[in-house]
Amino acid sequence: MSPEFSEKTKKKIEEIVARYPQKEAAILPVLHITQQEFGSISAEEEKLVARILGIKPIKVRELVTFYTMLSRESLGKYHIQVCSNLSCSLLGAGNFVDYLVEKLGIEPGETTPDKKFTLSTVECLGACERAPCMLINFNYYGEMDPKKVDEILDGLK
Repeated sequence: MSPEFSEKTKKKIEEIVARYPQKEAAILPVLHITQQEFGSISAEEEKLVARILGIKPIKVRELVTFYTMLSRESLGKYHIQVCSNLSCSLLGAGNFVDYLVEKLGIEPGETTPDKKFTLSTVECLGACERAPCMLINFNYYGEMDPKKVDEILDGLK
């Protein structure tokens, strides 16, 4: 059975698409909504987005496989992405990842058994001025240290 959006999500997508001169321009916001609705973006969901926007599914696939904030695999409720690029690495991203591995009990690429957290390392989050940084779902956090990590994660529980 092909996936379908909830009525509430359909309305939200219609509102977003209406803001753009061409439907295709709404692709990234629609993909974010898709991931929120389904927890990931499967091939079937790529086709659904393509149909809504009137584009070929390959255009959707290109973006899903390019952007690190989009995932084809099921993620935990909170997807923690830690930048591992040069600026973040020089300012302690490796130690920061080690701390998260110890705190969460999972390695990068894994999800906690309760499906609450998925940990990933990514090439760049585009926030070098706030290094080391992480992205949890669609929220950026910068100048990270263990104390900040604890405060943020405790706020998510």
